[in-house]
Amino acid sequence: EESACRRWSMTGFDLLTAIGLLLVIEGILPFAAPAVWRDGFRRMLELGDGQLRFIGATSMLGGLFLLLWLN
Repeated sequence: EESACRRWSMTGFDLLTAIGLLLVIEGILPFAAPAVWRDGFRRMLELGDGQLRFIGATSMLGGLFLLLWLN
């Protein structure tokens, strides 16, 4: 049986793979619909700091729960 430490370890390859996947996903909307992306970005600029922090925290927690669920 694998130790908990070994099961949760991440190699440099895994990290680069995750960053590459993130960049591909992040680039889909600006590539496919630049006007929609620009409008959404413009609306994000109008949000207050608290609203942006809430969106960021929600995004991080969602990603964390997804990663925990996958493992």
